[in-house]
Amino acid sequence: MKVKLNFNVKALNWKTIALMAVMIMVVFAGIYTVKYLMKDDAGVPFEVLKEDGIPQKIQEILPRYKALERALACKIDEEVFVIVTRGEKPTGGYTVEIDRIEKVTEEGKTKLIVYAKFEDPKPGDVVTQVITYPYVVAKTNLKVLPDKIELKVKYDD
Repeated sequence: MKVKLNFNVKALNWKTIALMAVMIMVVFAGIYTVKYLMKDDAGVPFEVLKEDGIPQKIQEILPRYKALERALACKIDEEVFVIVTRGEKPTGGYTVEIDRIEKVTEEGKTKLIVYAKFEDPKPGDVVTQVITYPYVVAKTNLKVLPDKIELKVKYDD
């Protein structure tokens, strides 16, 4: 008994290869789009307030906290404000700014993570010779105070 095997393999042409490549790209694009749309945006919108826009109640409590390097949140008239202080500095030229604010939930508790940029005067800069207390106040769109607030600092060079 003689068995004859006949392999009739069709050669792949460039159209078939191109079609397969397009299908693979469509699948990856679909996966990326779903991941992008399902992403939980933890960013909290905020507006940095100028000195004259800071509520009076914050101006009254600020002296108690501005000597410390920290972030804190307070609620005034159903609005949540975030304050970042740098503490006592020996001269002028020290700055603080809020880069972004994220809201995360850990073990059922809400936590704000405030990312701030600190900048110090450079050697040789002309600065005022007076003790300063750099701080920044931001108004958020939050309606409820967080359970915890964390400050993450990046120093600009």
